[in-house]
Amino acid sequence: MKKRLALVVTAFAVLGAAACGGDDDDATGGAAETADTADTADTADTGGDATAPTGGGDDGGGDAGGEKAPISLIVNPWSASRLNVEVAKHIIENELGNPVEIVEVDENDAMFTGMADGSLDAVLEIWPSGVTEVETAYFDAGTVANIGELGVVGKIGWFVPSYVIDEHPELATWEGYQSEETAALFATAETGSLGRFLGTDPSYSQYDEQIIENLELPFQVQFSGSEPATVAELDARFAANEPILMYWWTPTAAVGKYDLVNVLLPESTPECEASRAAEDGGVDCDYPEDPIFKAASAQLETKDPAVWTFLNNFTLTNDDQLSMLPAFEIDGEDPADVAAEWVAANEDTWRAWLP
Repeated sequence: MKKRLALVVTAFAVLGAAACGGDDDDATGGAAETADTADTADTADTGGDATAPTGGGDDGGGDAGGEKAPISLIVNPWSASRLNVEVAKHIIENELGNPVEIVEVDENDAMFTGMADGSLDAVLEIWPSGVTEVETAYFDAGTVANIGELGVVGKIGWFVPSYVIDEHPELATWEGYQSEETAALFATAETGSLGRFLGTDPSYSQYDEQIIENLELPFQVQFSGSEPATVAELDARFAANEPILMYWWTPTAAVGKYDLVNVLLPESTPECEASRAAEDGGVDCDYPEDPIFKAASAQLETKDPAVWTFLNNFTLTNDDQLSMLPAFEIDGEDPADVAAEWVAANEDTWRAWLP
């Protein structure tokens, strides 16, 4: 994401970041716009209601009187994260019988402290490139458990529409962005003589300000504030056939709709990855490909063994996400409805996840 998925700055990413509902002018609508809210720490909102389950088996934990324990699943502010959770929620409530609460949390340490103390049960999309040493400590301590790869491979990076490279082939790689003449192509009134690098949500895992500074590129990061805002700006520039350089990621529906091309940055090195983990400001390389993984509170295994097993088994592929993302990001459908359609069409897949 992300991830799943805006640039640089202080985001405590979470092992693995980059990802978006709206109309054609808002091709990656934000998950936050579709959720109800309640408070969870300073950075969390709660979406969706924990409705009474319509089904459920006999396995797993529960409260006295046979009621199943409520499960809290974390959603980060990008579309794929939302869809993963809606799929899991639908199956848990209807097959295992637990009510599920969707909790919106930015990509930061609130997610890890919540899982560590058991107030949050699991997150289904962590981008490894965004995990910090502070967050790794929770895994080392055993309070948060890595519960396996999701099955999706993500890639955060610098993206431009293909027409930018068609007109300026040198802009396929980072070296093409070194000149003031190139910067002028992307400059705005706010950036002056510097080129604008369009970031998204500042809470995302991102290292673009560091990359720009360390590669001595004449660009300045400006954050749109959200996925929808980034896509609105992309849509306007795309319609006018104007240059835009931006933080983005795959898999997303916007990559296909706007024919986005990933600009080649310097290859990752052990030194660069060490700087990324240590947050020492020395990142000067590309974002790596991210085999996205899942994490859960270590307490969940005892709280509800059936849900624990299900989430360990839960997997989606890039194709699975891409089959759902356009309906949510571009067509503006409710993510719960999109997930329900996927569940109905893929019973042979998800039945194997059940304990």
